[in-house]
Amino acid sequence: MQIRVKAVPNAKRSEVVGWEEDPRSGRVLRVRIAAPPVEGKANKALCAFLATWLGTSKSQVRLLKGEGARIKTFEVPDGDLPSVESPSA
Repeated sequence: MQIRVKAVPNAKRSEVVGWEEDPRSGRVLRVRIAAPPVEGKANKALCAFLATWLGTSKSQVRLLKGEGARIKTFEVPDGDLPSVESPSA
């Protein structure tokens, strides 16, 4: 299954903020990542974080699109996603 993620690098800590509507991309999962957006560090950290959040291995989380963009598309194992609230505006 594919999910769209809005990555926010350089956060104090890595965490899932919640689902939000993006005018261009539709529904995206907003995730804060502690790693900086330098030389793919944030992408690697985001893959590892998503794998932990989903309870799966890193090899089962794959970045499909958006390597240099804030909105990224990931392929993750089929199944239910952990529930998260939508962030307050």
